[in-house]
Amino acid sequence: MTKVTAQMSLSLDGYYAGPQHSGDGGWVESAEAAGFFRITRWATEAMAWRERLGFAGGEQDTNSEILAETFERAGAYVMGRRMADGGEVPWGEEPPFRAPVFVVTHRPRETVARKGGTSFTYVTDDVASAVERARAAANGKNVAVAGGGNLLRQVLEAGLLDELEIHIAPVVLGAGMRLLDGGLDLGDFEAIELEPSRVVHTPRVTHIRYTVNGRAPLVLDDRGSGGGPTQAATSRTA
Repeated sequence: MTKVTAQMSLSLDGYYAGPQHSGDGGWVESAEAAGFFRITRWATEAMAWRERLGFAGGEQDTNSEILAETFERAGAYVMGRRMADGGEVPWGEEPPFRAPVFVVTHRPRETVARKGGTSFTYVTDDVASAVERARAAANGKNVAVAGGGNLLRQVLEAGLLDELEIHIAPVVLGAGMRLLDGGLDLGDFEAIELEPSRVVHTPRVTHIRYTVNGRAPLVLDDRGSGGGPTQAATSRTA
């Protein structure tokens, strides 16, 4: 069955890039890029990633195997316009996706076809429409939410995400673009529950895969006074 999945590299304090670049100069020289390249170092040094982009070298290790698995499971992708715009030139004529990519945007554009089976279709409706179109194009494989962080939050908020994999790099950035920094429209007595389904430790990164169980009311814990957990009566979903 087709799942909607997402995976993202994070620092120990929850950032997926450095402070957002909005000034003069190129993105590659920005603090945003510096943070991003640090937490994704485990991936860029992996053989599976380098082969996918047509580069030589790389390490064949557990990290590379996890990346190869990620590529293999994806039959279609959903991404934000900022990521698509930023990657269009460096990805070249044969991007690494090798599958249909649906770009969530407010600015229409004709579908762009590239070599290797990659195409970029620009969806101006909403994120749910992009996910649905990706499902139809995935040919039984998974729909991978490729990012960035703002789009991933939208998919999570909409209840469309089935699986989330976090790659935690052993570094503290201190500032930057945080993945789960609010914006999920959760009530005071509500949470999004996840269940770890796989944990893989390596020296450079820890991979944690979660099944997303969805929204649930928070439970007040009264065990300190001899009682048991009680559901908050003020929960929005009660």
